Amino acid sequence: MDANKGEAERCVEAAERAMNAGERDKAARLLRKAEKMYPTEKAQSLLELLNRLGESTPDGARSRPAARAQHRRSETEEPRAAPEEASYTKEQLEEVRRIKVCKDYYEILGVSKEVTDSELKKKYRKLALQFHPDKNKTPGAGEAFKAIGNAFAVLSDTEKRKQYDLYGNEDVRSSRGRGHHHYDPTHGGFEADVTAEELFNMFFGGGMPSQNIYMRRNGRWTRAQQQHRARQEREEAPTSSLVLQLMPILLLIFMSMMSSWFVSDPLYSLQPSSKYSMVRRTGTLKVPYYVKPDFSTEYQGSLYRLEAEVEEEYVRMLRNACLKERTYKENMMWRARSFGDSSQLKKAQGLGTPSCQRLQEIYT
Repeated sequence: MDANKGEAERCVEAAERAMNAGERDKAARLLRKAEKMYPTEKAQSLLELLNRLGESTPDGARSRPAARAQHRRSETEEPRAAPEEASYTKEQLEEVRRIKVCKDYYEILGVSKEVTDSELKKKYRKLALQFHPDKNKTPGAGEAFKAIGNAFAVLSDTEKRKQYDLYGNEDVRSSRGRGHHHYDPTHGGFEADVTAEELFNMFFGGGMPSQNIYMRRNGRWTRAQQQHRARQEREEAPTSSLVLQLMPILLLIFMSMMSSWFVSDPLYSLQPSSKYSMVRRTGTLKVPYYVKPDFSTEYQGSLYRLEAEVEEEYVRMLRNACLKERTYKENMMWRARSFGDSSQLKKAQGLGTPSCQRLQEIYT
């Protein structure tokens, strides 16, 4: 009886619309159908109102026996007028009845206790689309849809599924001893924290959230929001640590770029290049050095100090070159003596040391 409550309420609403449209016969049929499915005071009051309206019509002033006769005729004609409302099949009705009598969440979804998460989601997707009230007009489809949603929400959560496998519907069975005489699979001992419609919208509309979305504690969506923030923190943590690790390297790159901006090019070079293409000679040692083409107009410093610096660098270069030349010559002579190679010794003794000779010229 309770399972038909939702369908009876829809019939009453349809009857009210028919009354507003002036279709009293149709409204009466719908109200009588609602009374058969689930008697309510609202349906009875509307039926009485229709009877009073029928007795007070100006064209016939029908008596109560006539109204009752019309009532009986309408009841006999109801099966012929109902096909537009009975938009469901026998198979759908049997499936709804099967789910309504199920006492186990696995049985509701038609899966075994060894079902995997992917298989569970696949089964829910199929049943949710099959029993959604917008698609399935079978009486009791709404209750079956809620039972399917509640069963999936519990079994898809790891912790709730463990508890359910251990205790089953023990809470429901104990509640019967306190005066509850029927089992409603949509509100069993293990209830979901979201409604069937919310679960359906998440699954088909906005994507399925993380697995533990049904385990919130202090208000709706609290757990889901916490998990969303935790997932964001986990995603952001590697990025933050990577930035911290790269910070010294980035700082060095930045400092080198800054130094290149503020450090100007040298005033001269001892080797010619495309940038230093103008040759000049110092006044004392006549050392050649190279400057930029705009040196004469741009340089405002002391030329004497600049040429003294050029000559100092030139002498340092000669010293290094002289040391290398002498070391090379001595090594060749030692190797030739070791092997008793007189020709190689003669060749080594004949090697010149031009850098050393140039230094000797400068210092004499």
